[in-house]
Amino acid sequence: MGFTLLGALVPGLGLIVGGRRRLGAFVLTLFLGLVGLGVYVGLTRREEVLAAAVVPSRLLMTSVVIGAVAFCWIVVVVASHRSLRPATGGAGGRAFGASFVGLLCFAIAAPAAIGVQSVLAQRSLVQDVFQSQGESKSATRPSTVNVKDPWEDKQRLNLLLLGGDDAPSREGVRTDTVIVASIDTKTGNTALVSLPRNLTFMPFPADSPLRKYYPNGFGKEGLSLDGRLEWMLTAMYQNVPDAHPGILGPSDNEGADVLKQSVGEAIGLKLDYYLQVNLQSFPEIVDALGGIRVNVNERVAMGGVSSSHIPPKEWIEPGANQHLDGRHALWFARGRYGADDDQRQVRQRCVIKSIVDAADPQTLVTKYKAIARAGRHLLRTDIPQELLPAMVQLALKVKSGTVSNVTLDSDKLRLKYLHPDYQALRDTVENALESTPAPTPTPTTPATPATTRKPTTTTTTAPPGPVQNLADACAYNPSGDQPN
Repeated sequence: MGFTLLGALVPGLGLIVGGRRRLGAFVLTLFLGLVGLGVYVGLTRREEVLAAAVVPSRLLMTSVVIGAVAFCWIVVVVASHRSLRPATGGAGGRAFGASFVGLLCFAIAAPAAIGVQSVLAQRSLVQDVFQSQGESKSATRPSTVNVKDPWEDKQRLNLLLLGGDDAPSREGVRTDTVIVASIDTKTGNTALVSLPRNLTFMPFPADSPLRKYYPNGFGKEGLSLDGRLEWMLTAMYQNVPDAHPGILGPSDNEGADVLKQSVGEAIGLKLDYYLQVNLQSFPEIVDALGGIRVNVNERVAMGGVSSSHIPPKEWIEPGANQHLDGRHALWFARGRYGADDDQRQVRQRCVIKSIVDAADPQTLVTKYKAIARAGRHLLRTDIPQELLPAMVQLALKVKSGTVSNVTLDSDKLRLKYLHPDYQALRDTVENALESTPAPTPTPTTPATPATTRKPTTTTTTAPPGPVQNLADACAYNPSGDQPN
């Protein structure tokens, strides 16, 4: 029984002890070779392995390999025991030996089955969320993908992060969360730019077909405050495609394409891809991660309507390093009673940072089926499958890089006025990206015209573009001024 166990832990040893030396030596050599190969790949080819985890064909092959290895391992365990068991053993001993071997086989089969299920869940996630460049339609993403080296001539990758409030009980979609993540492709340093949802007269690029209909931006003069609600940034996702269907060309998500053009023009960046989060499914992904940890500096309302003086029934109380489940994390990001948009935007950025921190390797391995299932309900994007391996490697840089917040002065930029100063906003973002510190002294190449557009005219003196590390912005520092 001891040698059977040893033969299960080190395949081939049981066969050697049982007298089947040639076969045992072959199995042992094969086993040691696979272990050595695995150690070598894990130590020297980690990025390639992670990149392969987003290629559906390789994932299918991996699931087959896991099943085949587990089957061969079980065969070796059974063969080892048959070679080792005494020919004169009684019925009781044989029954005990068979039960012991069955337990060993289960110990091999169960993890293998979980591994196969996780790999297939990942494959399903990739296929459901990410379409290939040729199968999906986007009016605004890059027309070609340099699979070999996507960042060869690209200093920054600019992603539009959208939070939509679509739900079965709700008509239309409002994008209350609009954040641009500008990622340095060399260092992984990421700058987050949050735009208030109530911006008006959002501009369009000169080459956009929508510029003809909105030459001065998406807005109307002479409207009441209630009338402006349908002409704000939060309403563009729904209202512009409804008014001009198909104007940008074939698209799987016209609202996202509209926002990519308009938001990019407003901040002076060419936006490459979008990632849209369905906020109704957001709690599911947080719960799949096992929750997140945030510092709560002020009371955050869970519900309530400020304009109608309806107080919330629950609050998230201030406290350091609080653990939030999905429901509380959603309210932490969205709670608006007694808070302005600036406070909500800071909380939303802190939630993004907390999710990045929570997605550690141990969590991903142990809870991946639930994470993948939640991801299929949560995400929409125009990032093509062909780009995913490079995106995984870039994500590793982001994980170890610095995530910063570009601070926008609402008063100087007139963000709360009917006509914000978009030229000054562009200058602010440009200055902030140029001043973003790098973690290493390695020099980077200058920004290309494809990612950052120089302003053509100047309306005001651009305010400085301060960049704040989110680790500092999200630290525990209660102000003492709490909503009631």
